[in-house]
Amino acid sequence: MGVVTVNLALHGIGRPARALDPGEDERWVTVEQFERVLDAVEGSDDVHLTFDDGNESDVEIVLPRLVDRGLTAEFFPLAGRLGQRGYLDRDGLRELVRAGMEIGSHGWEPRDWRRLDDRHADRELKDAPKLLGDLCGRPVRRYSLPFGSYDRRVLSRLRQAGATRVYTSDGGAASRDGWLQARTELGYDLDDEWLDVVLTASPQVYRRAGRWASRLFRRAVR
Repeated sequence: MGVVTVNLALHGIGRPARALDPGEDERWVTVEQFERVLDAVEGSDDVHLTFDDGNESDVEIVLPRLVDRGLTAEFFPLAGRLGQRGYLDRDGLRELVRAGMEIGSHGWEPRDWRRLDDRHADRELKDAPKLLGDLCGRPVRRYSLPFGSYDRRVLSRLRQAGATRVYTSDGGAASRDGWLQARTELGYDLDDEWLDVVLTASPQVYRRAGRWASRLFRRAVR
């Protein structure tokens, strides 16, 4: 599997500035929980932070704390929700870019990509990253899967769309150079013990997860 990395997936931080979608509260963490995550990963070069949805907290809470610690992260906004209440606006997106953060696509709206027809697939996999790329001033070719849901058809469509990296929610670790990247989602019940387990999990678990993801990807693109 080569060099492994642990990808952590976060969503909203702090008090939501909007009404949450059903079940979304399970992926919302407090500022205190988030700061414990930063304390745990600071100085580690084998942990990668990612943030889905493009919540307002990405700029209001996350960004200054990353900058203070000299950390970088990858953000995956929903292109169709830019500027809506509680979400990043276009200036916020550009602020992330100016601070040295990476931008990927989480699609247009929170939809299960396994159930898309061709028209909606184009909107989610092509139009969304194009809009984000135009706003960022550079191509957006990395994707985070909504709900972590995918199958062979989704992976094939992503490959055809030019994806250079795809993040799942499968848990475990991933090869640092892998196209398909497992992530571990952090939720409202995050505590120090759970975080320690995630960051110090057995290398054997990582290798098994990597082999499974690699096999699925090869089958998807044949």
